[in-house]
Amino acid sequence: MADLMSGKRGLIMGVANERSIAWGIASAMASEGAELAFSYQGEAFGRRVKPLAESLGSDLLVDVDVSDEDSMEKCFNLIGDRWGGLDFIVHAIAYSDKNELTGRFIDTSKENFINSLSISCFSFIDIARRAVPLMPNGGTLLTLTYQGSNRVTPFYNVMGAAKAALESSVRYLANDLGPNNIRVNAISPGPMKTLAGAAIGGARKTFRHTESNAPLRSNATLNAVGGTAVYLASEMGLYTTGEIIRVDGGYHVLGMPLSENI
Repeated sequence: MADLMSGKRGLIMGVANERSIAWGIASAMASEGAELAFSYQGEAFGRRVKPLAESLGSDLLVDVDVSDEDSMEKCFNLIGDRWGGLDFIVHAIAYSDKNELTGRFIDTSKENFINSLSISCFSFIDIARRAVPLMPNGGTLLTLTYQGSNRVTPFYNVMGAAKAALESSVRYLANDLGPNNIRVNAISPGPMKTLAGAAIGGARKTFRHTESNAPLRSNATLNAVGGTAVYLASEMGLYTTGEIIRVDGGYHVLGMPLSENI
């Protein structure tokens, strides 16, 4: 064990299974000495998350629905009562009706638009507001985004709008919370083989396309994303805030696919 996160306590929100990006981050944080709490939504996810949390020495798990005021209040009250404070939060929560991630963006329903923005973006703002009293000495808020926020990506549709709003929120929150010594950043991995990613149509094609065209000829790994999160949440990232850190093998620098792949 190293000690970049020694003495720090954090809440990981959004682990679905051992292939989740949030799990990669949690594992990296724990390996550097962090003490972790986990949130999950519903019994089914709770059964998956509990053994993972236990494998990292965590017994603090909370059932949280980010769209429910009482549920959120209960979560942060429990963290406050148990630990008295927090050093970091990882927000890896997003949702859209997968039936609306096909076809045309223009056909997005109002109901799904509002729900997608609420869960994928507003929840981060709400979490930040609740975290401030638990971070009197400063801290770190991290969320996850994707390049579909600023480039049209097949099958991403309304999630592109949600992630664009999330990235803008990162910047505004960074400005609001800077005087509190709270840093706010987002990590933008390329496509990864996760449960959430599998819900997006054409996921396999997208994964293969980025892998064969990215400058590093590889998609990101959980370890790579986890390492970036450690940097941002540790003392090494003390002066990094308001950033969207891309961990995508360099794919974002391309204007077109490689000539042999056109």
